[in-house]
Amino acid sequence: MSKEIEQNMLRKRAQKLPEVTDDMWSQVDQEHRDLVSEFLDANSFRDKTKKQYHSTLRQFFWWVHTSLNGKKLYKITKRDFIRYQSFLKNRGMSSSGIALKKASVSSLNNYLENVVAEDDTNYKTFRNFTRGLPAIPKTVTYEKVKVTYDDYKLMMDTLEEDENYLGMAWLATAFNVGGRRAELVQFKTEILDYPLNEGQSYVMSHKVFGKGTGEGKVLEYMVNLEALKYMRLWHEKRGYDHEFIFTTQYGGEPKQISESWADYFCSDVLSDILGRRINPHLFKASCITYLLEVKKIKLELVSRYIAHHEDVSTTIKHYDLRNFEEEKNQIFT
Repeated sequence: MSKEIEQNMLRKRAQKLPEVTDDMWSQVDQEHRDLVSEFLDANSFRDKTKKQYHSTLRQFFWWVHTSLNGKKLYKITKRDFIRYQSFLKNRGMSSSGIALKKASVSSLNNYLENVVAEDDTNYKTFRNFTRGLPAIPKTVTYEKVKVTYDDYKLMMDTLEEDENYLGMAWLATAFNVGGRRAELVQFKTEILDYPLNEGQSYVMSHKVFGKGTGEGKVLEYMVNLEALKYMRLWHEKRGYDHEFIFTTQYGGEPKQISESWADYFCSDVLSDILGRRINPHLFKASCITYLLEVKKIKLELVSRYIAHHEDVSTTIKHYDLRNFEEEKNQIFT
């Protein structure tokens, strides 16, 4: 297969950016909406340019609202904006499209530096965070690549900076427990009250339904201390009681997250932190691979208690992402 054909196939898998509707825009931070309005009114842009900037700045601040947890503009860093560029590229946007979106944010930042900074103390030391950034990579790799422990720590640290405690709880559970997205959403808050004996490194979850005929295979997951820690943090920060751990507010009412929430979280938040495409299905394999490769847990134990497979061949075929480089190097020595 030629490189050009392969690239075209990858583009077909790209996601289009959603239109930021008036209803979506109303959810964006009021200060950000006011700054965009002030900026567009203060400059004598051509109609076409003004329309483009109106659209691209809405896209940027909707991303800030959803992926940076509404972080204030004056707190946004170069690292954050690289994540935004990664977000755009991971959805198949052309380099010219990314350049336009970058130019609109840069123009707004210049306005903040030159005009707003004189009157607003929050912007006294503000600097245009789009300047001096590395070139945008020209290709996006979609191959199945394991999430390593270093990747996990990077994502957790970034989510902590964003104060995204729901995201931290979900990620810690997905990486350490290895459940599928449809199984994790079934975890109940009662898990946090399960007793831990001295020296015990996990609790067993209540029964959840996995893949299978009928209601599905009945499963119980080993929830380790790392996952419990961030479940508790989210439970403390969310400020309301609910039967389920993984919840969010819909119309002001807390509800259990849907399976599609994990799809969004991986594609619109985590993928942009790592700079490569990941999805919820990758975490089961990454959890299993980490236990086998780094923790050196026996395959039979991981297959039975983490993967919940009746035969280790299933684990090896679908979820073991080890490359055995060290072992292969020893073959001819």
